[in-house]
Amino acid sequence: MDSAGWAYAVTVSRAIADVQTPGRRRRSEGKKAAILDAAETLFITEGYERTSVDAVAARAQVSKRTVYDHFGDKETVFLRVLERVSDALVSTVRAAIDEELTVGRDLREALTAFGHRIVNQTFPSSDYVAFRRLVSQQRSVPRLPETVRDRPERMLEDRFAGLAATGEIRAPDPRLAARHFTALTVSLALEMVADRWQQAQAAESAELSAIITDGVDAFLRAYR
Repeated sequence: MDSAGWAYAVTVSRAIADVQTPGRRRRSEGKKAAILDAAETLFITEGYERTSVDAVAARAQVSKRTVYDHFGDKETVFLRVLERVSDALVSTVRAAIDEELTVGRDLREALTAFGHRIVNQTFPSSDYVAFRRLVSQQRSVPRLPETVRDRPERMLEDRFAGLAATGEIRAPDPRLAARHFTALTVSLALEMVADRWQQAQAAESAELSAIITDGVDAFLRAYR
């Protein structure tokens, strides 16, 4: 079958999938999840270049045709894997913002609690580890659009805009304020964690705590 015929077959298969019965739809979603689970494991352990669609299909226990029907090609499979992990991280950050940066809470306490939560819960999470391993591969791997990559920063920007509107911080540019806060706290902690990972050592919680506390104090001196 030539490329045009293959593309037509994929289009027809997807059109049929759109009118599946609930039972068939559940089975289809189960196969998609199995494919993504298998692909995530292979992309992390073997790398993007060495992972083939055949290998993904074999690990997911589906046919190669099923992988193509659901995703089209290996690049799309990789991007869906990356999006799934990114979505999980975004949910974690959203929960931290909503539950820590609450209205009426002492701002220093809130910012410190938020920083600790990101460092102590997000960095060690399997989702973050998977995301880091996926995006740190060679430059040939597909990249998520910038609008998707920037979602955590945009969410923090929105919350800082709210803090500026109520007079809790002086931030004519909430996006810049969010970037400064992240640079002074989370990014510095991540640098330490990454360095220790490379040396096969664990970052001490006291050191990470000091980075967050000092960063929050520096941020408030500039923005209050």
